[in-house]
This record gives sequence, structure tokens and C-alpha cells, in this order.
Amino acid sequence: MTNGVLILAGATASGKTELALDLARRFDAEIVGADSRQIYRGMPIGTAAPTDAERALVPHHLVGFLDPHERYSAARFARDAAAAIAEIHARGKRALVVGGTGFYIRALVGGVALAPEHDEALRDRLAREARVHPPEVLHAWLAVRDPSRAAALDPHDTYRIVRALEVALAPADARRTEFTGSTLREAGIPSLLVFLDVAASEVDARIERRIDAMLEAGLVAEAERIGARAAAASAVGYPQALAYLRGWCTADELRAALVRATRRYARRQRAWFRGEPAAQPLARADVERAAREKLGWT
Repeated sequence: MTNGVLILAGATASGKTELALDLARRFDAEIVGADSRQIYRGMPIGTAAPTDAERALVPHHLVGFLDPHERYSAARFARDAAAAIAEIHARGKRALVVGGTGFYIRALVGGVALAPEHDEALRDRLAREARVHPPEVLHAWLAVRDPSRAAALDPHDTYRIVRALEVALAPADARRTEFTGSTLREAGIPSLLVFLDVAASEVDARIERRIDAMLEAGLVAEAERIGARAAAASAVGYPQALAYLRGWCTADELRAALVRATRRYARRQRAWFRGEPAAQPLARADVERAAREKLGWT
């Protein structure tokens, strides 16, 4: 009954969670998260993670399982997600991958070569570069070596920029051969990648409502608890909240900064998925039909 994997991607605040829950109930599916922020536990507000009530409705995998100080990679995600999908299929259920982290999804499908074994010398060199140069300089360097990856990253996200440079600067033979984890392509599992096509104006309005809800729910206190040293603290929203805690901006300026940063992130996500050849932009109302017609889900 598995009939492949439906991958529901889209920009932040585009309505993926609500649609995914509806589709999962309709098709007896379980959800595998593909969000590089929602993997961390103890950060439900800033990452807009599925609530406990939503997770009680449909089983979720790879959501809220990692310590905020722990590093994670696309290679590890591909391996973990493939294992979760295999377990879901073994139970006779369908798998619905949901998220906005394009590089994770590309890795899972099998559309990119990854090198999970780190070159310590290269890592040390990049760490020194990060201490000397601002993130914008590192981002410009990445844009030369891997333009599509650079376009998907926040120019101020030092950790992810350095990690991407580590992959981009690895020897070509290492990039081609070191990753041997399972992908959907390797496993022979068909997939349908859908990009939720929502007007930018609607996403912008949803972002404003989400930011207000996050602030009311306690985003600033959550950021203070996570702290600036956590690997997860580079996620959109936390640097801005920490700046407010340091007295660098007012409450109104914080809200404006959060809205601005989240809109920029959503635009990068849209640009990424529009550049993915396999991604099919669909309106919410058309996703169910596509799953039925292209994957044979009934």
C-alpha cells in the first residue's frame, strides 16, 4: 500500500503543516519532518514545530529529537529519514515528507553527493576564516563555489555557510564517493516532490500573524533559554530575540526585524524550490489529486 513517498515542500508559513495533517489522515500516512530547525527539541515556538496536539493526531518523525547544541548534517538527515520511511512502510503505512529545507530534501531524494566524513584540516581552516571574516564574506565565497546552496542560506548564518563550504571545498572524488547512505533513488522508491505554491502576499501576511503569535507565546524567553552558543541558535528568530535581550533594539524593532528576516528566508526557500527540476508547484487544492494520480494513493 506504500506507493512511493509524497514530499510536501514550501516556504515557511505557507500552510504546509495544516495541509500535511489533512493529507496524512486522508491517506493513512505518517509524517517525516524535513526542517533543519524543527529537528531540535525545546524550541517549539521559534521553529513553529507541530504542536503536541498535532503530533497526537498523526505520528511524526525527525521532529524535536535533537539537543540544540548538537550538529546535524544533510547526510545524516538522509540516512535518518530513509530509515524512518522504511519503518513506516514496514507497518503498511504511507510516508509523507514535509518541510522547507531544500538541501535536506535533495539529499533524501538522491539529487546531491554528500561527504559525511569530515576533513579536520579543512574544518579547522574554515573555523579560522570564520573568526577573521564576517559571514557575508564567507557567503560570497560559497556563492562562487556552490551558487544554488548559497542562494538557500541566510548570508548571516555562519554555521551553515561554513558547513556548506566544507562540502563545496572537499575534493571532487570525496564528494562523489564518501556518502553511501540510503536515498529514495538508491532504494528504488518513487517520489513526488510538490512545492506548495502560495502567493507571496499571502505568505507575508501569514508571517506577520505567526510572528505576533510567537512573541505572545514566549519566543524571547525561549531564545534566552537556548542561548547564543547553541548550534540551533542561528535559526531565524533567535539572533533577533537575543539582540533584544541585550538591549540592542526595542520591542517594536524586534517585531519588525523578525518579520523582515522571516520574509527573506521564505523568499530564499521559494527561489530554491523553483530551481529544483523535479519540484512541481501546486496549489493546496491540487496536492491530493496529484498524490492520487502520480503515486496511485487511494
